[in-house]
Amino acid sequence: MSVQPTQMKSRRKDATDRTVKISVKNLYKIFGDAPETMVDLVRSGVSKTELLEKHQHVLGLNDINIDMMDGEITVIMGLSGSGKSTLIRHLNRLIEPTAGEVILDGEDVLQLPEAELLEVRRKRMSMVFQKFALFPHRTVSENASLALEVRGDDLSEQQAEAKHWLERLGLSGFEDSYPHQLSGGMQQRVGIARALCAHSEVMLLDEAFSALDPIIRSQMQDLLLELQRELHKTIVFITHDLDEALKLADHLVILKDGYAIQQGEPQDILLNPCDPYIEQFVSDINRARVLRVRSVMKPLKDTIPPGAISVDPDSNLEQVIESVDGDTSKHFVVEQDGEKLGMLSMHEIMIAMVPRRASEELLDA
Repeated sequence: MSVQPTQMKSRRKDATDRTVKISVKNLYKIFGDAPETMVDLVRSGVSKTELLEKHQHVLGLNDINIDMMDGEITVIMGLSGSGKSTLIRHLNRLIEPTAGEVILDGEDVLQLPEAELLEVRRKRMSMVFQKFALFPHRTVSENASLALEVRGDDLSEQQAEAKHWLERLGLSGFEDSYPHQLSGGMQQRVGIARALCAHSEVMLLDEAFSALDPIIRSQMQDLLLELQRELHKTIVFITHDLDEALKLADHLVILKDGYAIQQGEPQDILLNPCDPYIEQFVSDINRARVLRVRSVMKPLKDTIPPGAISVDPDSNLEQVIESVDGDTSKHFVVEQDGEKLGMLSMHEIMIAMVPRRASEELLDA
């Protein structure tokens, strides 16, 4: 008997294949009349509250350092006011920084002259907004092909490219419709088609699904993952929803008050929150549905218990539990493509399913 995953295998590349596409270094954003004069105060430890009350400046970003890998989805998440939308707008310089660097393929975007920055926005980075940002007087096809029109591509090429991506996104037959004739989910698909038509290396999605109904939102998440498995774009995705972040992220960054509290592989953050804020953040997650076998398995032992069940490393814990029909004595051997990777017991699964403090108490018992 074996337990197989219902989702595709992990999208993460092998470590040897991973390269940095975007590197954010020591990035600060302070809003106010003289933000440059406030940077040293923030570096010395002045809090966001103190900066506002005593110096009438607002701290947007505080020493952000993130490496975003080529071909992966980096999710930036946090509550309202955490700085996530401010951060994504620095990547294509819709917002100018107070201090720091944004390195794209070895080049600091923040130092580019206006003409080169415009080329980055036109050809290398595309953006999908929460409110769709479609032009109401343009047809679906014309909205989708906007970047190609701006570049001066031939009209027939614009139409062919728009038709291709609209068809891929389930909008075939709506090319001549107008945005007001589409549902919210369909309008967001047009926004994604516009980004894909641009053939940019990097896609920036700023809470792109948060205005959608839950079912449509889940479908859009699945669609994004399906496209990503094929296209391997570098995607930066902003959200305030932890379930969405855990579903989409290869690399997860959690912000609070403009500061990156914790970042890393989502499963690792869930299992090893770095402080009480993160512990509280992840406490209500359905861990059985989110955690994967690969994240909680143990090293192989010399002997495998008789009757051990073979499980796939990307199966979630809920699937594994369902497979044993209530028998808590079962053991599992984790296998992929005929290779044994590790072992797991029902006891270890139970420990992984509760928040860290409670699981530590179980281990001590």
